[in-house]
Amino acid sequence: MTNPELNTPANSATAASGNGNGAASNPSKVAFASFIGTTVEWYDYFLFGTAAVLVLNEQFFPDLDPVAGQLASLSTFAVAFVARPLGGLIFGHFGDRLSRKSMLVLSLLMMGIATFAIGLLPGYATIGVAAPVLLVLLRVVQGFGVGGEWGGAVLMAVEHAPAHKKAFYGSWPQAGVPAGSVLSSLVFFLVQLMPNDQFMSWGWRIPFLISAVLVVIGLFIRLRLTESPELAEVKKDKNEAALPAVEMLKYSKKSLLIGIFCLVGSNTLFYIASVYLLSYAPESTELTRGEVLLAIAIGASFDVIAIPLVAIFADRHGKRTMMLVGSIITALATIPIFLAINTGTFIGAIIAMIIAFPIAHSTVYATSSGFISGLFKPNVRYTGASISYQVGGLISSAPAPLISVLLYTTFQSWVPVALYLIAANLLAALFVLLAKRDRPTHV
Repeated sequence: MTNPELNTPANSATAASGNGNGAASNPSKVAFASFIGTTVEWYDYFLFGTAAVLVLNEQFFPDLDPVAGQLASLSTFAVAFVARPLGGLIFGHFGDRLSRKSMLVLSLLMMGIATFAIGLLPGYATIGVAAPVLLVLLRVVQGFGVGGEWGGAVLMAVEHAPAHKKAFYGSWPQAGVPAGSVLSSLVFFLVQLMPNDQFMSWGWRIPFLISAVLVVIGLFIRLRLTESPELAEVKKDKNEAALPAVEMLKYSKKSLLIGIFCLVGSNTLFYIASVYLLSYAPESTELTRGEVLLAIAIGASFDVIAIPLVAIFADRHGKRTMMLVGSIITALATIPIFLAINTGTFIGAIIAMIIAFPIAHSTVYATSSGFISGLFKPNVRYTGASISYQVGGLISSAPAPLISVLLYTTFQSWVPVALYLIAANLLAALFVLLAKRDRPTHV
């Protein structure tokens, strides 16, 4: 997978610790800071997905019938994925040329401001058609901000890490994604316990407004980080790319395609489990929305723990190997997930989410940060990794809930949804096979 000439020296972590700020450059502390910041950003991001299923259709699209309203609401959720590649391109450009750290701070600010503003946004009943228009605009800002988040957070962790632990430290910001899902699910679980009229009128805004506090915490932590040692080396050698995107497209087309498609299976699983099943289960089984939210939080909590454990295996046995194994495991897990959720019991929902998140999702997602970042040279890595991840999200994560709703509505069966998820994972495995086999690096 990774060509030796694309990697900087294995002592990058040592270089980082010699910059006079060990408290903010130690690989563990950098990875933990990336985890906290990523958790905050994805809490903001996932709030919208939960709200899109539970309340946004009634608040912003009240004149549509229930199915059309749900599709319109999920479309506002998906629109952020269109903005994410643009955010990845612009943040990647300046992250490769100027600073990884500065881009991370800016992305967190954008996400926090947009999320807080959604919590204050009047509904359709108050300002008419301006309400859904402003909702879409704020969702675009969220997408633009998160477009620069993933690449920067991952690279700060990976580029501070020693060569034999890049998958492990790179997995910490990955664990921030399910951690954000846990937080958003738990907060929405608590507020939906309110009387329904209060929840629908103002209670649903509370999770969005809470974001302001979390963003302040995330900013405090991120401002203490030191710059990436590998970017510092690029600048020292005056090897910055004038136009990182152009250079990346010129020399790394195959790497870009592998990076885009390697996560389509894992992404599809995550958004079917965390967004689509939140509407499917209460409508098709005896489960309540509260039970599904709590089950998602439980499953995602175990995912947070599983991700770094899987990454240890990837460091020892190879990232490409783990990505392949994970795609196969996810394909095999698809039917059991639906069988468990279709029991209509809370225990069944928990089992479904444990299969979906720590057993299936973690096996691919834990390794993807080290795998994707290793596909690109340091001077175009922020751009290459960000565009790979965000374009991959656009073609897999964004349409997953919409396609699932359409498939179920058309065939009145969960089987086509399951087959769609299986196909996505087989496609991901085929692209991972195109990558070169990486040799695990030991101390």
